[in-house]
Amino acid sequence: MARRPTKTGGSIARGAGVALGEAVFRSLCEALQAGSYRAGDRLREEEVAQRLKVSRTPVREALGRLAARGFVEPAGGRGLIVRNLDISEVLELYAMREIMEGAAARLAAEHASAPEVDALRDIEQAFVESSATDAAEMAGELARLNRAFHEAICRAARNRYLDNASRELQDWIALLGPTTFTVTGRPSTSHGEHQAIIDAIAARDGDKAEQLARAHIREALRCRLKLLQKQ
Repeated sequence: MARRPTKTGGSIARGAGVALGEAVFRSLCEALQAGSYRAGDRLREEEVAQRLKVSRTPVREALGRLAARGFVEPAGGRGLIVRNLDISEVLELYAMREIMEGAAARLAAEHASAPEVDALRDIEQAFVESSATDAAEMAGELARLNRAFHEAICRAARNRYLDNASRELQDWIALLGPTTFTVTGRPSTSHGEHQAIIDAIAARDGDKAEQLARAHIREALRCRLKLLQKQ
């Protein structure tokens, strides 16, 4: 089984012009994506403030934003807990993901530059090399490379609104728990799907790229439901 990442430690670094509350919020979102926090985990102001070396005020602001977006919910007098999505929410999430990933692939087929296509191939090569080792041990790395792959397609789509919506969707996906790459055979089938999407984008075939991307997400949903059945 893939080892669970430890919660990120140390103080947070703020870029120019980024308010402290925003920096804390981004740090917590990144921790969700990295699997440092999972459904059912508690988030307490004091613990987060100590870990990030900030006061409780920006932490309270960041947790409020997470609650407003539905990522966390009250846990009585014991702070907040990361939400666990029910099956209907999972189905809705993947339905939207299928639409967005299909649109991104279609637009990427229209706008991607040759270097961007090469970058997709490089990411996929790294994916293949990682999947050649023990799947359970590398599941987290495969998930990271998979995110990088889909983010690269979204950037190549040249649509800032789609890109923003896709980033928010990724935050929700982080609430789903273990990656689907823990399902037997999923890394190899995913590679074949990724390769076909890249080829369609390189060929400037928007229709095919969209169809393949949507099929790829439907297969990811099938694996996700298989994982949920085991819980």
